[in-house]
Amino acid sequence: MDKKPSPKKAPGFCSLRYGLALIMHFSNFTMITQRVSLSIAIIAMVNSSQPHGLSNASAEGPLADTLSDPSTSIKEFNTGASVYEWSPETQGIIFSSISYGIVVTLIPSGYLAGIFGAKQMLGAGLLISSLLTLFTPLAADFGVILVIVIRMIQGMAQGMAWTGQFTIWAKWAPPLERSKLTTIAGSGAAFGSFIILCVGGLISQALGWPFIFYIFGSIGCVCCLLWFTVIYDDPTHHPCISVWEKEHIVASLAHQSSSPRRSVPIKAMARCLPLWAIFTGFFSHFWLCTIIITYLPTYISSVLHVNIRDSGVLSSLPFIAASSCTILGGQLADFLLSRNLLRLITVRKLFSSLGLLLPSLCAVALPFVASSYVTTIILLILIPGTSNLCDSGFIINTLDVAPRYASFLMGISRGFGLIAGIISSTATGFLISQDSVSGWRNVFFLSAAVNMFGMFFYITFGQAEIQDWAKEKTMTRL
Repeated sequence: MDKKPSPKKAPGFCSLRYGLALIMHFSNFTMITQRVSLSIAIIAMVNSSQPHGLSNASAEGPLADTLSDPSTSIKEFNTGASVYEWSPETQGIIFSSISYGIVVTLIPSGYLAGIFGAKQMLGAGLLISSLLTLFTPLAADFGVILVIVIRMIQGMAQGMAWTGQFTIWAKWAPPLERSKLTTIAGSGAAFGSFIILCVGGLISQALGWPFIFYIFGSIGCVCCLLWFTVIYDDPTHHPCISVWEKEHIVASLAHQSSSPRRSVPIKAMARCLPLWAIFTGFFSHFWLCTIIITYLPTYISSVLHVNIRDSGVLSSLPFIAASSCTILGGQLADFLLSRNLLRLITVRKLFSSLGLLLPSLCAVALPFVASSYVTTIILLILIPGTSNLCDSGFIINTLDVAPRYASFLMGISRGFGLIAGIISSTATGFLISQDSVSGWRNVFFLSAAVNMFGMFFYITFGQAEIQDWAKEKTMTRL
């Protein structure tokens, strides 16, 4: 019998799957900018010079002094837009409401994406989030309660979009390209954080704070058009894919199940230590990352004593480093695999260890170099940059151990991460409220301890083989 020749390897960066990664990069960029927009706009939205007697009173006129530089007035941010008298407690509720929305939908959306298709779930989530972003300035005029409700629904929509991505990669990403493709897509979040922190204040100054929401909400709508036009759940049904690329993807995923599942083996998952290793990694990773994202401007302002404009620019630098390290880490991981230099589980544990150990060392060193401006900035840049090496480790490990349930398990994993973020944000606020110097030191020491626990747990129990409960069970008919 003639042996069928193996399909020719499809081209890399000029292929449809890499185009999909770029569109997903754009989608993640859009969602993170919509999520962080309020953090930038609220500087101009809130009248901190007025007493907080009313929860949603608005006024016309300039704001008072900036947070850290009395010579820098926020008059420059005033373009006639409404100013609200929201207390710090109210602002905290508004900020956290989107996280609660994400937690609510992470698990069910991951399961539903595997049944109804990730294209519809992710596209719908992105569209809803974009429309709600456009509506936010109007909602602020109607009342703070409506803003909180909108942020919660927006979080639910983004939860749908985050988890649906891994269902797509389970069908589009060849095993030796998973790190590259997922890190190209995931780096959009870090790049989006960099952009919104850089240009958000400029947009508010030049056009008014509502245009932060209008611009990034509109960008999201454009991204939705690209998404629904170009993206397909399965490469075999895409009308524009080349024969070579289709055969390459299908052949590389031939060992994986492609049949739809009817149930989720919850009991088997709960007893699976490799899954708990992934969950623990997410918890540890998000603990420190959330502190950096949430409190970085505050830390730079209070420790380095810079004004609010410089604080925004400096706060954006770590995220361009994170975006670059994410992509470079993915390239290096797949290079090691494609050259058979390291086994898959070794690569996963190596990048997970580096992504948890290196930022911990930087965090522990921060309190001891606070007097050095340059050293502090370098360490702050290295923390998110090195932390994102985890994207080639346990972050995508669910695609290795249970590709059939990757989206569902990613929802659970992100749920652990969001819980860690909520706890770490609350703990950080409590610690620094007691004493600034010792508080920050305790924050970083505690974060390093959490990271070390996650690293050792993953090294001990992490695996990269498909688990028995995740394999397709074939039925034999007599």
